[in-house]
Amino acid sequence: MDITASMVKELREKTDAGMLDCKKALTETQGDMQKAMEWLRTKGLMKAGQKASRVAAEGGVHSYIHMGGKIGVLVEVNCESDFVARGDLFKDFVKDLAMHIAATNPQFVRREEVPADRVERERALFAEEVKQQGKPAAVVDKIVGGKVDKWFAEICLLEQPFVKEPKTTVEQLRAEVTAKTGENVQIRRFTRYVLGEGIEKKQENFAAEIAKMVEAVKA
Repeated sequence: MDITASMVKELREKTDAGMLDCKKALTETQGDMQKAMEWLRTKGLMKAGQKASRVAAEGGVHSYIHMGGKIGVLVEVNCESDFVARGDLFKDFVKDLAMHIAATNPQFVRREEVPADRVERERALFAEEVKQQGKPAAVVDKIVGGKVDKWFAEICLLEQPFVKEPKTTVEQLRAEVTAKTGENVQIRRFTRYVLGEGIEKKQENFAAEIAKMVEAVKA
C-alpha cells in the first residue's frame, strides 16, 4: 500500500511523533492508522505518552444512571486545563467511559492496582489448570502468562475492549484523546453501584437486563 503524505501528516497530528517515524509506522502496519499509533506507542515514539509526567488536576466527574436507576457510575477523568475539560471531545470521552463502566463492570483502572496476592493466586490457579491439561513444562509459563494477561483485560478498565469499538481498548482511546487535546488525560478512579448488590435476591431477570444494556451501549 502506498503511504501518502496526508496519511503521515494525520498520524503526526495524532501522535506528535517525527515524520520519519510516522512514515515507518504506517509502512510497518500497511497504512492502518490505529495500528500505526499502537506501533509508535510500543516503540516509545508516541509523544502523547510523554505528557503523562505533567500534572493533570483539572477535568471532571461524570455520573451515569442506567436501567431505570438500577446501575449507577461515577467516574473522574483528569486533564491539565479547564479549557480542555469544557471541550466536547473531553466531555464525550468521559460520558462514553461512564457508559462503558456501567456495561462491563471493571474492578480496577489499571493492572498496577490489582493486589499482588490476588495476582499470584490467579497465576497459581492458571498454572495448575495448564498442568492438568498435560502441557509440556517448557510452555507452561508462556501459556500461564497469556491467561494472566487475558484476566487483566477482563478486570482492568484500561485494558478492556471499548464497548462501542471492540477493536480499540480503553487505553488506546485515552491515548487518542491525549493526542488530540495535547494534554495529559488520565482516568483517575470510578465507582459502580448496582441496586441491591450484596443483598440476597433472585438474579435471573437482572442478568438478562445487564445483557440487554451491553447491547444497547454497543448500538
